Amino acid sequence: MNFEIISGIILLISLAGMGVIISRKMPLLLELPETLPSYFNWKDFFKKIRNSIPFKGFSSEVLLQKILSKIRILTLKTDSKTSNWLQRLRKRAQKKKFDEEDNYWEEIRKSTKE
Repeated sequence: MNFEIISGIILLISLAGMGVIISRKMPLLLELPETLPSYFNWKDFFKKIRNSIPFKGFSSEVLLQKILSKIRILTLKTDSKTSNWLQRLRKRAQKKKFDEEDNYWEEIRKSTKE
């Protein structure tokens, strides 16, 4: 109950604050000139980026080599991890099988004693 009242009060105060901000900025927004939308020229943008200093020695082949080497490292790590998991599972299965065989002979001994 109290939580709803407090959240309602906060909502009203924030709405009033937004109204004050909008009412103060409205005259400035009305004074701005109307401009036509300018279309962004992507070709010029990419030319400027290519000609900038950090990208002058940029080679897409080097980037591709780095990406492929990182992917290779990731696949080798996952292969190693899955190999370790498989080894553990095989050891567990072998141990269970050995334990079952052990119980088999004990059951035979018990049945022969009776």
